[in-house]
Amino acid sequence: MADTKREIERKYEAGEGAGLPDLSGVSGVDSVIDKGVADLDATYYDTADQRLAASSITLRRRTGGDDAGWHLKLPVSDGVRDEISAPLSDALPRGLAGLVRSRVRDAELLPVVRLQSARDVRHLVDSSGGLLAEVSVDRVHAERLSGGDRTTEWTEIEVELADDGDPAFLDKVEKKLRKAGISRSKSASKLARALAETGTEAKNGKQAETGKAGPVKLPKQTKAAGRKKEKAKVVVVAEPEPPTAGDHVLAYIRAQRDALVELDPAVRRDVYDSVHRMRVATRRLRSSFRSYGKVLDRAVTDPIGDELKWLAGELGVDRDQEVLTERLTAALDELPRTLLAGPVRTRLRTWANARRGGSRRRLIAVLDGKRYLDLLATLDSLVAEPPLLKAAAGPPDRVIGKAVRSDFAKLSALVVQAIDAPPGTDRDLAIHEARKKAKRTRYAAEAATKALSEPAVDLVRSMKSLQGLLGDHQDSVMTRLSLRDLAAQAHAAGESSFTYGVLYGREEQRAADVERALPEAWASIFAAAGGLVGTR
Repeated sequence: MADTKREIERKYEAGEGAGLPDLSGVSGVDSVIDKGVADLDATYYDTADQRLAASSITLRRRTGGDDAGWHLKLPVSDGVRDEISAPLSDALPRGLAGLVRSRVRDAELLPVVRLQSARDVRHLVDSSGGLLAEVSVDRVHAERLSGGDRTTEWTEIEVELADDGDPAFLDKVEKKLRKAGISRSKSASKLARALAETGTEAKNGKQAETGKAGPVKLPKQTKAAGRKKEKAKVVVVAEPEPPTAGDHVLAYIRAQRDALVELDPAVRRDVYDSVHRMRVATRRLRSSFRSYGKVLDRAVTDPIGDELKWLAGELGVDRDQEVLTERLTAALDELPRTLLAGPVRTRLRTWANARRGGSRRRLIAVLDGKRYLDLLATLDSLVAEPPLLKAAAGPPDRVIGKAVRSDFAKLSALVVQAIDAPPGTDRDLAIHEARKKAKRTRYAAEAATKALSEPAVDLVRSMKSLQGLLGDHQDSVMTRLSLRDLAAQAHAAGESSFTYGVLYGREEQRAADVERALPEAWASIFAAAGGLVGTR
């Protein structure tokens, strides 16, 4: 079983002969406890082309110390990572293998670097003996295992915040270290430094020149040069080409492709809202393909859209269950105790857990399947070699603006149709169709924000508001279906179905409230969007 820990730490350069200053004077520290030296031996794994390192992900098998085992570290933000650990074993645990699959795909994981460290550890504790942070001085020996056979050595200082600690405490420790002449490390991790200093472009443990721009020393002026001026050479630097419509659309598509890959581990770990965000990324991609069919060839993108629809459907099984459970739980919390009849909460938990358990297993199987990995590979190919049409080279304001206006016009027709439809199933279906079109218009406007600036930002905001209103109506429809199911189960078990009927009536009222509010809300949105979509 893998365990997850949020790791908040900072790394510092420790030059030759540099020692750790006395940290007992740091505010809040009562004492510094010497925990001795631990010998650590870690082998880091990656693909031959270092796909994990490119995403700032580290995967290692380590012996020694008090946390021997497999460790996978996923970046969260600067200096913050989630560390997922599993017991020591010869083979990579299946759970950790799944968490890197969206990056690794079918490539083989190879040992790339071995790090042997002598870790001198100290604990900073408060007056009650509580741990504030762990400070270690690591003397590291790195050996390249693939892609070269070089070695390198260095010493660094690492300060890791205690669980549930205040990140501001790290600032206090850093202030003390800086006074001692110790600065932040230039490398994000030990692995990153090891790869940089032992790669094929490295020499003698130091990074070789790579052609990157850096400080340039001007030659000293000689007397001859002072007496005779040479004619200055004029260097003409070409202005970068302005971004095209295709550039804007591709940037948006690339961001959604990246989101799919990056959210994969979070979905597998059941991180809150990760399924929803991954599903949204699939919708944004599909919407972009449809909205910008004049930019990207739909003969290529339509089949990809079909696969994205399939993935969204698989993700939706879990997400829809989350939404329904949260809505029903909140509705129960709002009811007076006098309206609660029978074991309603127990039945809701049983219903939710049974449905969710099955959907979770199915979703993980989908993410481990070939069809999903093929979809990711296809998206990679699309981004690398986009099927651009003639309009892709056109001015963004004209090409992208036209696509957004087209989506808005279709949305307008659907909203009017929903308003005019008779109450009941016809109106429910019409509102649902309008909601889907509102999402598509929102995503088209999102892709247009850099091209169309503030008007597109305003439209995104309006569409989000409309989407929320129409979404509440659709949630009410789906919740009422679930309540009928729960009431039938309760009745069959000899339980009262009274409370489910009360909740059903309240959901009907919520839907009716949305239907009454829709005409005025739409009139306001339609008027506000006039500057962008040409309705004024």
